[in-house]
Amino acid sequence: MGYWVDLKDPYITFENKYIETLWWALQTLYKKGLLYKSVSIQPYSPAAGTGLSSAELNQPGTYKNVKDTTIVAMFKALQADNSQFLFDAAGAGEVFFLAWTTTPWTLPSNLGLTVGANIEYVLVNTFNQYTHQPVNVVMAKVLLGKYFKAEGENGDFSAYKEGDKVIPWKVLAAFKGSQLENIRYEQLLPFAQPEEGDPFRVILGDFVTTEDGTGIVHTAPAFGADDNRVGKKNGIGILTLVDREGKFTDNVGEFSGRFVKNYKDDPDYKDVDVDIAVKLKKENRAFKVEKYEHTYPHCWRTDKPVLYYPLDAW
Repeated sequence: MGYWVDLKDPYITFENKYIETLWWALQTLYKKGLLYKSVSIQPYSPAAGTGLSSAELNQPGTYKNVKDTTIVAMFKALQADNSQFLFDAAGAGEVFFLAWTTTPWTLPSNLGLTVGANIEYVLVNTFNQYTHQPVNVVMAKVLLGKYFKAEGENGDFSAYKEGDKVIPWKVLAAFKGSQLENIRYEQLLPFAQPEEGDPFRVILGDFVTTEDGTGIVHTAPAFGADDNRVGKKNGIGILTLVDREGKFTDNVGEFSGRFVKNYKDDPDYKDVDVDIAVKLKKENRAFKVEKYEHTYPHCWRTDKPVLYYPLDAW
């Protein structure tokens, strides 16, 4: 490797010619109407109070194996002309979209559900394992095996009782993701509303896969780069219910003021994800809750988890 330095004409950022060149470039962009203030979803360390660059996020040891509470949440579809085919197929009862998340603390900021246009989805009649109520749920066809036992298919619904190991289920209809676009659903945790936008709709995204989850992506534009991109494209707004300290803001009901992760090394810290899961179970809005081991980025300065957070950007 070779490294050359021009000591007669060095690149020094505090020299006037460098500073003035930058101001000229900014002025030119501004005059052309190309400069505006917005937000950018960036890695952010609440413990350190600062954003992190990609280089900092990729320091050795920053990605750690953690066990988090995950939730397959149930989003209640609203009956309308564009969703009538779901309710006709269901015959009776409510219809729910199933969406999986490894960050339940982002659920109060949910504004959309993203599906893949060409993915095949199915409507399934079954029972909720926690409330034992009959439910109709929508998910990707290829992922049925993750949630249903083969021996339960077309089982005896009338014989099902609480405690049964095999829950009966049957497919009522199949359709492409493109048919679900713009179907509206009921806000899962209605603590606050975005100031602008048209939220709580099914939208299409090119990043949806069927490798994990349900084939339906819970979309919170405040806390994910893909979520923000597809959210902007579809005009669903943004809702940031976590402050810079990593705590829920004061308009999130019983969760207000609680840290979304244990940033203060509090020995009495209670995992807010668990409490959100309990609430959704009781409300017949959780289809599956389990611990999930995965890698998660941590701040190299504080060794605490980072959040993907909307930071001011030009």
